[in-house]
Amino acid sequence: MEHFLQIKILHGVATVLLFGGLLGLEAANGLKQRGMDVTVVHLSDWLLERQLDRTAGKLLQGALEARGIRFRLNTQTQELMDNGSGRVCAVQFNDGDVIPADLVVMAAGIRPNTELAESAGIPCNRGILVNDTLQTYDPRIYAVGECANHRGIAYGLVAPLFEQAKVCANHLAHLGYARYQGSVTSTKLKVTGIDLFSAGDFIGGEGSETITLSDPIGGVYKKLVIKDDVLVGACLYGDTADGGWYFRQIRENHNVAQIRDHLMFGENALGDVGHQGQNSAASIPDTAEVCGCNGVCKGTIVKAIQEHGLFSVDEVKKHTKAASSCGSCAGLVEQILISTVGGSSRRARRPSAAAATSTTGRSARPFANTG
Repeated sequence: MEHFLQIKILHGVATVLLFGGLLGLEAANGLKQRGMDVTVVHLSDWLLERQLDRTAGKLLQGALEARGIRFRLNTQTQELMDNGSGRVCAVQFNDGDVIPADLVVMAAGIRPNTELAESAGIPCNRGILVNDTLQTYDPRIYAVGECANHRGIAYGLVAPLFEQAKVCANHLAHLGYARYQGSVTSTKLKVTGIDLFSAGDFIGGEGSETITLSDPIGGVYKKLVIKDDVLVGACLYGDTADGGWYFRQIRENHNVAQIRDHLMFGENALGDVGHQGQNSAASIPDTAEVCGCNGVCKGTIVKAIQEHGLFSVDEVKKHTKAASSCGSCAGLVEQILISTVGGSSRRARRPSAAAATSTTGRSARPFANTG
């Protein structure tokens, strides 16, 4: 907190942020809003290369540049230079260029804490190695969350932790032999006014079909990837309203052959098949996760509404914690509320625009409008 307060008053200082991933871009935007002169240095030739394709990445870059953030792409840092006093004064790159820097921020992501496991002789490799029941090489010891490496992946999100914990608890309680098969994750950026969403295999490849919609002037880009009549990936920029619906199709391996011609235009383009409005909320299974931040499924929300006579989103938040964190699932919570209490009941109070748009969820759950 002390460091944050110090940063807060450093208006106009030259700030270099290393690594243009999700956390890096969110930090860059926050620092720029506090009056700093921000340059983002990134190794790839477009931003969020693990979450976006080149086209969407370039649109994102343009939107952030319009806010005054500068970028050095395809660039590797060679040295942090000081002025002899031990304080950084510049950053030198591998091409020899040097830019001034009063502050350097490194957004390098997570690093699994494996110290305890390693000291116990448990094999680790970029995380504690676990099998499909979340057991380590010592079957008496389990690991879940950011410290665990499952099939070569260490997830840095909360939703996979919930999924891993369910399998682990099932195994510990001897309630069967549930297996963790890995998580399909989705991505959203917590930058007000910039809407992006991606999930699954949005790059495509041999045997896949790609459908794209591009409106550079309007700042909208959509890309869907289909393989064997199943939607396997989605990349959305500028219009992410159907991100949750696409994510459900991906997670549940729905056959989209019959709706392929309407797929790009989202759920509402399907008419009755798409279950518009309240029917859309009613069609969601009770087991679907609505709030990824707090692990709240639709069934929990419906039960709370019915048992406690809830009539507003604020009341649902209080009783279930759904939509009480990042707020991006508030719209879906309201739809579920209206669907449950009926159209004749008092309409739920919609949260303020600031609460609804200032942050967005990043968790990967069975329904992607998570928060």
